Amino acid sequence: MINSKHSKPLSDVQLRVKALESILLEKGVVDQNTLDTIVDIYENRVGPHLGAKVVARAWTNPEFKNRLLSNGAATIAELGMGSILDVQLVVKENTPTVHNMIVCTLCSCYPWSVLGLPPNWYKSFPYRSRAVSDPRGVLMDFGLALPTDTEVCVWDSTANMRYMVLPLRPEGSENLSEDELAALVTRNAMIGTAVVSVS
Repeated sequence: MINSKHSKPLSDVQLRVKALESILLEKGVVDQNTLDTIVDIYENRVGPHLGAKVVARAWTNPEFKNRLLSNGAATIAELGMGSILDVQLVVKENTPTVHNMIVCTLCSCYPWSVLGLPPNWYKSFPYRSRAVSDPRGVLMDFGLALPTDTEVCVWDSTANMRYMVLPLRPEGSENLSEDELAALVTRNAMIGTAVVSVS
């Protein structure tokens, strides 16, 4: 099957999604309008692109950053994203001496509204257990080797409280616009399993 959007063959995952969509529609489990609404939500109204905008604004606006660190949900609402936050959101700032990462040790609580759907590894037992017992080892698994004098703090999400990491602004980004900065920010950097770089 060809993906008409890009005129190239669909991947195995895309083919499975198409097959599931066809079956759900055929069986009447869901209708096309509902599917379109769900797709719109995850493509436009929630996701890591929103978190990246929050990070870029914090990097360029010290007053916004201070408010974000003291009251994440209320400050994010200033950007018109208030309606998507249904739990308390705490933002933890990475610094040259402190690196934060988030986990949910009991299940997979996650700030999906600003980070999108959680990656499979976030929900896996090895990540959930090792993030607490061996955070440096987990970061090494992601290719992130921190200096030995950097403190690693792990924040455990709950049903009522989610965490997001405000990554350290990368060197060499001083002349970038807010939109250009947002384009550098990855989901993993906002979870704390990566850092942001200009290259």
